[in-house]
Amino acid sequence: MKGRSFLLNGRWLPALVWAIALIALWEAGSWFLLEVRDVPLAQSKLPYIHEIIRTFGQYGDTLFKEGKITFGNAGLGFLLGAAAGVLLAVLMSVSKWIEQLTFPYAIASQMIPILGLAPIIYGIVHDEKLSRILISGYITFFPVALNMLRGLRSVQPSALELMRSYAAKPWSVYWKLRFPASLPSLFSGLKIAAPLAVTGAILVELMGAQHGVGVIMLRNLYYGPSHTYMFWSTVIVGAVLGVLSYLIISIIERVAAPWQPDFRAKQGGDR
Repeated sequence: MKGRSFLLNGRWLPALVWAIALIALWEAGSWFLLEVRDVPLAQSKLPYIHEIIRTFGQYGDTLFKEGKITFGNAGLGFLLGAAAGVLLAVLMSVSKWIEQLTFPYAIASQMIPILGLAPIIYGIVHDEKLSRILISGYITFFPVALNMLRGLRSVQPSALELMRSYAAKPWSVYWKLRFPASLPSLFSGLKIAAPLAVTGAILVELMGAQHGVGVIMLRNLYYGPSHTYMFWSTVIVGAVLGVLSYLIISIIERVAAPWQPDFRAKQGGDR
């Protein structure tokens, strides 16, 4: 009980206080602009939060349906990009020649603004689902590859020497030593990439797709003040999808690498 109380007061309570304060400031700002200053809703773009909640109640089914499409395509792209990033990191860790050949191009690929790349990809493939997957994968692979490579090379030289003294084969060194050591760095990259993959999928939907959160967002942005609450609802749904993707990766990390010092410290504090 003591550990749970500490967790509530030390971890969740500050976040709860900040959330309540932010909501109160938002409502006060909306009231000041819309009621005191009499600014039209279409110009202020700062609606009441309680009206956004009411919009969720009215159009929750539509938002859930379109959000599921966005999240599913972003997830597929994320998985493909993560697999490509892990494979590239392993190849670069095996061969210095491969690293020198591929890493500069991997860095150069990230110099292309995603806002400019998304319409190009969409114009080439003419398929909204494939475009979302490709953009999400593109955003994912570099942070995963970079962090995975750092993790593979974080092994202590003494541990490598010990494995060699036992005549361990290269694949055994990777499987029993390098891969476990790389997990914290790998999940750091995955947690960075997961929300970005969702953002990339929404960005493609703004280019002219037929389904997804971005489609509803774009439609309601230009339809006047009556659609402002629906627009903000889609913005919040996009943010929730990004947070959800981060939380999913965090949960998987706890299952795959529970031996990390941070997790062990938290478990000890809960006792």
